[in-house]
Formats: sequence, C-alpha cells, structure tokens
Amino acid sequence: MKKEIYLIILAFFSIYVFWGSTYLWNKIVVSEAPAFMLAGLRFTTAGLLIFFIAKITGKSLKITPKQLRNSVLAGFFFLVYGNGVFVWALNYVDSGFAALLAALQPLSILLLMRITQKKGLKPKSIVGVVLGLIGMYLLVSQREIAMQEGAALGIGMIFTCILSWSIGSLFVAKADLPKNFFITTGYQMVSAGILLWTASFVINEPWSFPNSWSTRAQISMVCLVIFGGIAAFTSFNYLLKKVSTEKVATSAYVNPVVALFLGWYFLDEQVTLQSMIAAVVLLSGVYFINSVKKNDKTTLRKPWRRGRG
Repeated sequence: MKKEIYLIILAFFSIYVFWGSTYLWNKIVVSEAPAFMLAGLRFTTAGLLIFFIAKITGKSLKITPKQLRNSVLAGFFFLVYGNGVFVWALNYVDSGFAALLAALQPLSILLLMRITQKKGLKPKSIVGVVLGLIGMYLLVSQREIAMQEGAALGIGMIFTCILSWSIGSLFVAKADLPKNFFITTGYQMVSAGILLWTASFVINEPWSFPNSWSTRAQISMVCLVIFGGIAAFTSFNYLLKKVSTEKVATSAYVNPVVALFLGWYFLDEQVTLQSMIAAVVLLSGVYFINSVKKNDKTTLRKPWRRGRG
C-alpha cells in the first residue's frame, strides 16, 4: 500500500511538473531549431521508444487499417497541428502566456459539444465559460502583449491549436483505436512525426540537428522526449486507473502556474499583475467547467488524454 501511495505521488509530480515544464523546454529549443522539424524529431523519437518498450514488455503492436487511419487523424489533430503549430507560435509569445491560453481547452470542448452534439450548458458550465472569456480578455488585452512584434499572429494561431485539440478530443471519444493506450499513442506519435518532417520539408525549413544546438537546447530536447512525453504520459495513464478523472484533471490548473514560474525564472519572461489576475479568473473558469458532473464519463476523460505540450 505504501509503495502504491508513493507511486501515485510521483505520478502526480510527473503530470504537474513535467507537463508544465514542456512550455519552457519547447521555448528553449524553438529558439534554435525550426518548429516543425523540432516537433517531428521529438514525436518520432518518443513514438519509436514507445514501440521499443512495448516490444520488450510483450505488448502486441497489431493494428487494423481503420485503427491506423484513425490514429493518423488523431495524431494530426493533437500533435501535427495542435502541437507543431503551437511550438511555432512560441516564437512570438512567452511560454507562460501560451500555457495560460492552452488552459482554455475545456471551454473550447464545451462550446464544440454545444454546437455539434446539441448538449445544453449547466449553470456551473455557464459560469465557467463566462469566467474563461473574461480571463482570456484580461490576458490578451494587455498593452505589453499588444506591443510585442508578432504577438497577435502567435495568439491567433494558438487559438486554432486549441480548436484542433478540442476537435481531436471529441473525435477520439468515438473513434475505433487500439485498446492499449500506450500502443495508440505510439502510432499517433510516429505518424505525426512523419507528417511533421514532411511539412518541414515542404515549407523549406532550415533544418538543424542536435549536434549544432547549445547544451541547454539539447538537454531541453531530451527532457521533452523522456519526461514531457514518455514519463508524463505513463504517469497519466497510471493515475487514470488509480484515482478519479477529476483529480487527474487538476493538472490543468497546475501546469500554467508551473509554466509561468519557469518562464519567469529561466527566461526572464514578464509576469504582470494583470496576467496574474487573468490567470486566477481563467483557471477558476476551468475549475467550474471540470467540476460539472457528466453522465458521459468517456467524454469527460478523453480531453485530458491528448494534446499535451
């Protein structure tokens, strides 16, 4: 029992700190390497490592053609567009700021469900939506943000990434995918890596490889693959079996705070009073949205299983 408690604590540390740190690591690496090439390298490496781990632990890699197509499509929504474009947008906005915007994903999912599934909004959801919109306005209306070159473009593209994550979350809730989530993620990562490498080649990104990066960027890349990818995902999958989904979803409140602190401490990113107020308001909205009890548990769980930094 004590061992299980220690594992749960370690797993929460992983999804809180490692996922919150991915914004910093991505920001560091994207300052030295093109975004799509970076994301392609990260996901191809992580996906192949997952396949290797699955193979040596005796897990089957079998997949049907339909499951493969769905995995590729999910990989596009979550990793190619949702993450690849997000990393590109970090060229124009601070990592902590981007993390706060990403916290709007539950709001986006709610609104999409309202449109596509005709699901009504409960009182707590309405409060959450209102608080989320107010927090978003406070965040993006700051003079300091508006004066940054390319900030408007970066913010706009992050919003499209949030939409892509949300579409992907609703898609995988009903899609035919391999039952083993570890294997599913491997196929999504490898297929996304191939698509990202292709996109990088098509748009003629100036490729650079880890041996030409600074030591800080190399370490950040290793952290993205091992800690932000495999370790955090494994911890997340473990927690979903051991504790309630609502408790696992608390990472949505902690990750932006971790990202804000790390961006301020390591990258000297500015954290204004208005940003802090916006963070409190926005994350309060996320809390109200996540605290709504839904009849469809699957729909509640899925958004937290994809699209992480």
